[in-house]
Amino acid sequence: RKFLYSGYFCENSVINGGGMAVANNPVQAKTNIKDGKELFIADCLKAGLGINHTELLETLVDRGMDAYNFLLENGVQFKEHCAHFGGHTVARSLLTTNDSGSGYIQPMLEKFEALKDKGCELRRRAKFDDFVMDGDRVAGVVIREEYKFDPNLYSDDLENTSGTKKTLKAKKGVVLAAGGFCRDKIFRKLQDPRIPDDVDSTNHPGATAGALLKAFEIGAYPVQVDWIQFGPWASPDEKGFGTAPILTQQGTFKYGIAVDIRTGKRFMNELADRKTRADAEFKILREKPGAYPITFADTKMAFKDLSEEIIQKGMGSGKLVGECATLDDIAKKYGVPADALKETVKKYNEGVKAKKDEFGKQESALSEINEAGPFYVIRLSPKPHHTMGGLKINTKAEVISSKTNKPIPGLYAAGEITGGTHGASRLGTVAITDCIVFGMIAGENLA
Repeated sequence: RKFLYSGYFCENSVINGGGMAVANNPVQAKTNIKDGKELFIADCLKAGLGINHTELLETLVDRGMDAYNFLLENGVQFKEHCAHFGGHTVARSLLTTNDSGSGYIQPMLEKFEALKDKGCELRRRAKFDDFVMDGDRVAGVVIREEYKFDPNLYSDDLENTSGTKKTLKAKKGVVLAAGGFCRDKIFRKLQDPRIPDDVDSTNHPGATAGALLKAFEIGAYPVQVDWIQFGPWASPDEKGFGTAPILTQQGTFKYGIAVDIRTGKRFMNELADRKTRADAEFKILREKPGAYPITFADTKMAFKDLSEEIIQKGMGSGKLVGECATLDDIAKKYGVPADALKETVKKYNEGVKAKKDEFGKQESALSEINEAGPFYVIRLSPKPHHTMGGLKINTKAEVISSKTNKPIPGLYAAGEITGGTHGASRLGTVAITDCIVFGMIAGENLA
């Protein structure tokens, strides 16, 4: 068999935070965390507003441990603790040792490229342009080699004719793993006209809708394409994904709080699902543009679960993380009412002691804030992060035709280019599980 990987398929997988949600994983067993399939699915359905395609969700959970073992076999290394991400009832997210998606991609690429003598080939700078059809069957793809992407376009670059066209025949089939379209200013605005053309995104510049639209052209079913998720843990003080999502999710959101700078008061459960938190932040920014909320924790606890590499990366610019000696310093630096801020921290700590948070933060995630300081502070601004909708697939990762309601012969898909699994809003760290599980299933069925 010949397996060919090309294009920008792994860019978002490299720059993410490295978390992968798996129910009943070995780390949970070692630390006495009780979890289960039903609880995992209930969490996903709550975040997804109940419109998840449950057969896909069940497959994702059922094959989660298979995906985890597959990654271990291919050299991926995980930390010895589970992280508690927003919207999850329990800590179930396994983390790569470098707190990065590169912890998945690099070892798997090395493994793949070591199989050259068995017909495995990786092509860089090769852009997918179109499908080659043999009747209703996908028989190959048209690509452009030595393609030069223009990151300034921030949409599917329709006028870019760089590269040399080439047709590749598919002996077994084609797997689409082209990701979402958060950088496609044309297509995303068609789905949600409220998204400004110039808004920043956590995605790499090549996250466009080109491959998705080509699949629609040959009859693939579109599913829930207008559900676009914003990351509530991103910051206006850095471009793209950056390090704020990691520093906040695994740091200040868990071991601290987020406050509205206008009032000095909390306004959300820092560990709620992404849509709930992003909506709460948007409410503030709509009422007063530029009034970015802040999240903070005392320096002893803020980044204790993070690798030194990520901490240094986040602190290095001097722009992202604010270091404040006292709550008064936070108030002065960010324009927050000092007395209200102090009262908010005091009230939060009282809730921690009583094991009951006013915004419903999970008891297992409650941790006192040292009111004396010092503190690490990060400003928050939601950014387009994940497109929930895409191609309809079945549990075999086959793409379903709108013409026949049956699989399109020779066409498979996995990851963010598919739709339905996550419903209206995806829980953090379930994307890696989604990608690996259905990519693995596609490979099994092709083979």
